[in-house]
Amino acid sequence: MNKVQQAALALTLSVGLATMADRAAAFCGFYVATSDAPLFNNASRVVLARKGNLTTLTMANDYKGEPKQFAIVVPVPTVIKKEQIRVSDNAIIDQIDGFTKPRMAEYYDPDPCPDPAPRTTMTIPRPTSKYPSKMTVTDSAPTPKDYGVTIEASYDVGEYDILILSAEQSDGLTRWLTDNGYNLPKGASDVLGSYIKQNMKFFVAKVDLAALNQVPHTGNQAPFLRPLQVEYESPKFMLPIRLGMVNAQGPQDLVIYALTETGRVETTNYRTTKIPTDQDVPEYVASEFAPFYKAMFEKQVAKQGMETVWLEYAWPLSIQCDPCTGIYMSGDALTKMGAVWASEYHGGVTGGFVTRLHVRYDMAHFPEDLTFQETADASTFQGRYVIHHAFEGGVECPAGQKYVKDLYAREEQEITNVATLTGWSEDVIRKRVPGHGVHPAAPVPSHDASWWEQQ
Repeated sequence: MNKVQQAALALTLSVGLATMADRAAAFCGFYVATSDAPLFNNASRVVLARKGNLTTLTMANDYKGEPKQFAIVVPVPTVIKKEQIRVSDNAIIDQIDGFTKPRMAEYYDPDPCPDPAPRTTMTIPRPTSKYPSKMTVTDSAPTPKDYGVTIEASYDVGEYDILILSAEQSDGLTRWLTDNGYNLPKGASDVLGSYIKQNMKFFVAKVDLAALNQVPHTGNQAPFLRPLQVEYESPKFMLPIRLGMVNAQGPQDLVIYALTETGRVETTNYRTTKIPTDQDVPEYVASEFAPFYKAMFEKQVAKQGMETVWLEYAWPLSIQCDPCTGIYMSGDALTKMGAVWASEYHGGVTGGFVTRLHVRYDMAHFPEDLTFQETADASTFQGRYVIHHAFEGGVECPAGQKYVKDLYAREEQEITNVATLTGWSEDVIRKRVPGHGVHPAAPVPSHDASWWEQQ
């Protein structure tokens, strides 16, 4: 029996943004295959909309493989009715991902020699920036009761065949799934048992690829799983992640978008830490933001011992972002993600909050499922990295001469910032800065000059 595996492929934070390569992608359940061909859960994006005890969970997951059918198993706190299950649209998930992604901010230095100061044609020969201003996842089988398994409900929703199961003990549920043709990943039984002890149910969504092939797609694009959305009422505000670890090849990444009415969301059983932000970086980072952010995130995870959940974005939906990504969160999209109060602030009238959390985890460092709370904190936060474009006109004035001298020091600080954030060598970064240190309008000391030579 082959393991159901997850691929160590990319978790896309946003288009043109950060690809968290060489990591397994997270999933709040696990895949169980109905053939011996391996399956790969490439990437997951999870939206949690929460109001009172009502939670709407939207799961967007990719897959790779050739089996005719496979299933997703997710523990849920209660029996789910058919009207609480929907098939969503990947474009809606793309929208909230783009809206909350870490971003670049760009500013242009003003003229250091405004009129009526004397002017000449002398300029700083710096390359014109070419970086974009915006960065553009058997019929003969025994009955379920023979296994201590109860089929609480059965539905057909789009390309998904849904079963809601309860079980008396994990061995029986494991045998029932196995005898019905599903290859379970090693270690699944122990984790299933812990959920059974909590009296949780199991949401089993079997995907029929024949039905999936009928889902419209463009060009040569392969059919993809549309997001599966489940709505339930429970005092538990949580996300099950332990099942996803049983088919992991290593540490996993998970991005959570939480929609609430008034304040940001944080984890209650793990520390929530803000990602480093508002750091000045050299211009070239704009065109290489993906490897920059990946390296920075990996260093921060290592620094914290992979024991924290990272806050990447927290913002009231009615307040203008700075900078904006060019993605607008429409009231219609928010409603479809479960933010049933969206009509109250459609058009930015009032209320509503979005939180983006990013976690890299494994069983050793995250032995518990993620539990959350909505806080009263409505302050704004975003992962933001700032580029300052140098003025490229004439600088033949005392203020201009000082500007050129200060410009060199500023670039050195930007280089140091990137090295500190990522662990990259300052010498390597310095070579990526075009025109660094070449400013004929004022003498510039070498990197190892004495302090008095730099005055």
